[in-house]
Amino acid sequence: MTLPLESRIEAVLFFTTDAISVGKLAKLLNAGKEEIETALGALEASLLGRGLSLMREGDEVMLATASEMAPFLEALSKEEREGELSKASVETLSIILYKDGATKSEIDYIRGVNAAYILRALEIRGLVEKKQNPKDGRSHLYVPTFDLYAHLGLKKKEELPDYARLRESLAALMEEGMRDENGEPRTP
Repeated sequence: MTLPLESRIEAVLFFTTDAISVGKLAKLLNAGKEEIETALGALEASLLGRGLSLMREGDEVMLATASEMAPFLEALSKEEREGELSKASVETLSIILYKDGATKSEIDYIRGVNAAYILRALEIRGLVEKKQNPKDGRSHLYVPTFDLYAHLGLKKKEELPDYARLRESLAALMEEGMRDENGEPRTP
């Protein structure tokens, strides 16, 4: 069963989280620009009175939260910035600190769960920042900020408790994850 074009557009916009051109939508969904415009109109109408809205800027569109949701989202954002860190957030911060930067996939592997939401919350709080990965231009590293070190009362990462030992343990865990069941290196 093929979903209606407006549903497929909604899924693409939700997945990408960024603005996308009408032309790219047409190409991705194998449809004409006119069909895309019609479906965008239907999607925009279906979102009225809901928590999301369709934003348009020139030839680009994206999903965004409805402006009526601003007070609620502001309170939620304040909680994310000022509330206590969860156990999952502390675990994620520890990985980033002891690895001195980690990719999302490394964090996901070590924790065994998707860390996207936690990484976003840590970025919002200014505890980590996302930088281009110098080893792989297709990925990002999450690195500790100076504010995090200052908050922890550290002048350098080596002042973290058991820094050398825990850093070694993380490296061994990652190395183990890069080998197959026979102990051979995994091929990409």
